[in-house]
Amino acid sequence: MPRLSIEVQGVVQGVGFRPFVYRIAHLHGVTGWVRNRPDGVEIEIQGPRTVLDEFLVSLRKDRPAPARIERIATCETIEQAGEASFAIVASGHSAETRPSVPADLAICPECAQELDTPGDRRYQYPFTNCTYCGPRYSIIEGLPYDRPKTSMKGFPLCADCLREYQDPLDRRFHAQPVACPVCGPQLRLTDGHGVAIAAKVAALVGAADALASGAIVALKGLGGFQLLADATSTGAVARLRQRKRREEKPFAVMFQTLAALKRDCDVSEAEARLLGSPEAPILLLKRRDGGTVAAAVAPRNPHLGAFLPYTPLHHLLLAAVDRPLICTSGNISEEPMAIDDADAFERLREIADVFLLHDRPILRPVDDSVVRLEAHGMNVLRRARGYAPLAHPVPSQAPPILSLGAHQKNTIALLNRGQAVVSQHLGDLHSLQGAQLLERTVEDLLKFFATRPEILACDLHPDYASTRLAERLAVQWQVPLVRVQHHHAHVAAVMAELGLAGPVLGLAWDGSGFGLDQTLWGGEALRVDAKGCQRVGHLRTFPLPGGDRAVKESRRSAAGLLWELSGATGPVDNLYTASEQPLLHSMLERGLNTPRTSSIGRLFDAVAALTGIRTVRGFEGQAAMELEFAAERASDPEAYPWAFRGEECLVADPAPLIQALLKDLQQGLSVAIVAQRFHRALAELALAWARHADLKAVVLCGGCFQNALLTRLVRERLLNAGFQVHLPVVFPTNDGAISLGQAWVAAQRSLLDS
Repeated sequence: MPRLSIEVQGVVQGVGFRPFVYRIAHLHGVTGWVRNRPDGVEIEIQGPRTVLDEFLVSLRKDRPAPARIERIATCETIEQAGEASFAIVASGHSAETRPSVPADLAICPECAQELDTPGDRRYQYPFTNCTYCGPRYSIIEGLPYDRPKTSMKGFPLCADCLREYQDPLDRRFHAQPVACPVCGPQLRLTDGHGVAIAAKVAALVGAADALASGAIVALKGLGGFQLLADATSTGAVARLRQRKRREEKPFAVMFQTLAALKRDCDVSEAEARLLGSPEAPILLLKRRDGGTVAAAVAPRNPHLGAFLPYTPLHHLLLAAVDRPLICTSGNISEEPMAIDDADAFERLREIADVFLLHDRPILRPVDDSVVRLEAHGMNVLRRARGYAPLAHPVPSQAPPILSLGAHQKNTIALLNRGQAVVSQHLGDLHSLQGAQLLERTVEDLLKFFATRPEILACDLHPDYASTRLAERLAVQWQVPLVRVQHHHAHVAAVMAELGLAGPVLGLAWDGSGFGLDQTLWGGEALRVDAKGCQRVGHLRTFPLPGGDRAVKESRRSAAGLLWELSGATGPVDNLYTASEQPLLHSMLERGLNTPRTSSIGRLFDAVAALTGIRTVRGFEGQAAMELEFAAERASDPEAYPWAFRGEECLVADPAPLIQALLKDLQQGLSVAIVAQRFHRALAELALAWARHADLKAVVLCGGCFQNALLTRLVRERLLNAGFQVHLPVVFPTNDGAISLGQAWVAAQRSLLDS
């Protein structure tokens, strides 16, 4: 009788895959076994040929929803005599570890039902989970994914949980975080110094009462601490903003149910499915008038970051409070989120009034993912819980490569054996805590996959914390270091995700990145293929008086742009005091602390200041966002003009654009129409560069393409002109994908050199 050996690779551990294999094996009447391996799942089945074929069809077609199969390899093996049944056997350890780590998953419908069913032994137990849901990446110490290699190893199973864990027909079979009120983690409520207030159910009730009274609660969640506050209370929002030092940046809001969420936001069927998916991200939605959420949660913003409870603890807390809650990262702005109690008490006691804690250790921080659905598909703004660190196939014969990413929205990437693992969102590296988290994540990732990189990659900027760490590790490990220009990495990230060989035209538009000519790039048209990158177009450079201060003060971008175009700053002189103006002009005249930039992001800032929309930002991207919101209120077919010069590299001069824009403002044209015409001008710029490059495939990337209106206009203009437009879907268009692009570039260079 024939016998097959089957290797399955992908996300097949921690998602109920072995019990699924066990069930379909018994359904088809085959004998053999299944086991976990560090590189996936291994199966041997024996039976009639037609039955084996039917088994393979079921293996692909009927897999568990959280599973992702990337490869199935089969071969004939030796028939086993006397084998009477099919079994799940102990994990194997022979294969080299490959990236196949399950992400943390939102509570499944079955567990949610148990949670709400009186008399069920897990009724209102805040750590209910099964093989289809619950913590994964945040609690795993190593592979293969078994309980002794998780932070649940300190919770011995009670008799009832052990029986479920050992029953192949139970959905909790080998659910590594399985627990119940008898043997699992428990809640406790404390003050900011760790002094106990209440435990178990009383702790939950105490936290709910605190929230209802307007207090701020620090919650130890799935992948780190979160700060909670009543989203309907203007006073509670104001207190959280003041304590967290987050003046205007929008907060995300968690709603108890989809029905409750729909009272505040417009939700399409596709958006509803995403909200209720195992990934359960924060989703940017259009706000409705007359909603329950306080305006101060997202001031002057027509959108709201909304999501549904994704853990049992969130479900219970939202039900007890019976109102939407702000649910934001447990940190001071620009610092990493806290994951252990001592660190949380140290950093959050001045923010939170009480702490709702549990005793399940969190091994690594995993923030909430943020996405938006657009006409072309999903746009990931922050890739973390639910999505990271799922491996992505990147066919390459290059040796193991570790890339250290950008300075903001940092991630790191490990490219090995044809797959890329991009870490969860780590945040910005401005603080000491951020730099330390980067280093810990490097150690964690390499230990996790038992890999030593043979090549390192980093950004071209010499002063990034990620660059400095890469330089130190390259010396320590005696491996080559590949420095990749920021915008080259942006384009390469999309090519890596979508499997584009090139050449492509990459329109990389963002705030800034260190350029090959020592200026700050950010409005780039790049020809990219496996051999490298060529600049075929860019925005005319202009000075940024004050350097980093100009990033925070859009009025400085406007002054620098006007000075470049006309030698004067007249239209924005009213934005400066009499004492500020001489210093500003001196800086511009003498070129002191005035780096030059080709940034589209800074051009957005300049236009926002010229229109009076925003002269000083409260958070990153605020000026550009408010300019976008203004443009969305208008419908005007006109676009401001450009001037161009150059042959091989087409330089876009915004002088005609600014002249026309100022004239419109002087004549009293509405700011909304001016903003709309500016956005359409950028779509015309994209088309001009595409025609100049004469490449059919165009990649859109960089933080500016988080702007939904800009993306739609550029995409439509290019498609209508016959170009192919490529946008990222799985990875962010912002700096969160830079590490993937760096790894791809380093891999191509390695292959060319070999």
